[in-house]
Amino acid sequence: MAKVAFLGLGVMGYPMAGHLVTAGHEVTVYNRTAAKAEAWVKEHGGTSAPTPAEAVAGADFVMACVGNDDDLRQVCIGDAGAFAGMKPGALFVDHTTVSAKVTAEMYAAAKAAGLGFVDAPVSGGQAGAQNGVLSIMCGGDADQYAAAEPVMQAYGKSIKRLGESGAGQLTKMVNQICIAGLVQALSEGLAFAEKAGLDGRAVVEVIAGGAAGSWQMVNRHGTMIDDKFDHGFAIDWMRKDLGICLATGNEIGASLPVTALVDQFYKDVQNMGGARWDTSALIKRLR
Repeated sequence: MAKVAFLGLGVMGYPMAGHLVTAGHEVTVYNRTAAKAEAWVKEHGGTSAPTPAEAVAGADFVMACVGNDDDLRQVCIGDAGAFAGMKPGALFVDHTTVSAKVTAEMYAAAKAAGLGFVDAPVSGGQAGAQNGVLSIMCGGDADQYAAAEPVMQAYGKSIKRLGESGAGQLTKMVNQICIAGLVQALSEGLAFAEKAGLDGRAVVEVIAGGAAGSWQMVNRHGTMIDDKFDHGFAIDWMRKDLGICLATGNEIGASLPVTALVDQFYKDVQNMGGARWDTSALIKRLR
């Protein structure tokens, strides 16, 4: 078992860090809102620290799951950042969905400090984090990935290295591009069924096992029919991710017309007051 620090206790990080304790690791946590770190310690044991640098002292592995590029820089860099407190040879594993640009920056900064860095964004949502069955797509040096994989198994079901540093974040972009199109198509199909006077649940029961089936269809159709949108990844975060996808697409010359369109549809839902609704709320535009 290892000594591990976990930075960021949001809806994903809180249960992920808990699974590390269950797996037998010695865990210290840091969260920008200290009360949440205190609540985590009360629930799971372990310890908390007031800064990233203090949280990572003596850790073999440092896991992070924060909000965006700036949040990642903040927990990594500076006198109070993780890189200043990590021991030589320790490994930083970033579970945040961020740009490939900031990943390159942090990988280089870690390497210069004698540290390892693996980008390892996750998919599976809050339920996947709570149940310890996340998909984790990784980029980084092969030996560093191999060292981190056994630790990530505490909360990951499917874990794979896709290539050198940044490959994990690029794969997460593919994931979000695919989800955007799937949710829009599902929204249109269910809205069509409603207007046609069909029983949406019965329709999905018939078609989910065929070529139209998807995780989104199986797991989200019921709450979409019931007009409930507090079960998953918030639209604010999805638009952050799609912005990264679109910017990267422009950089590498990849055309993303459907992604760009669905991003604007999500903006419409934000304007309807749905910024914190989950991504399946696209159907609200069609009702």
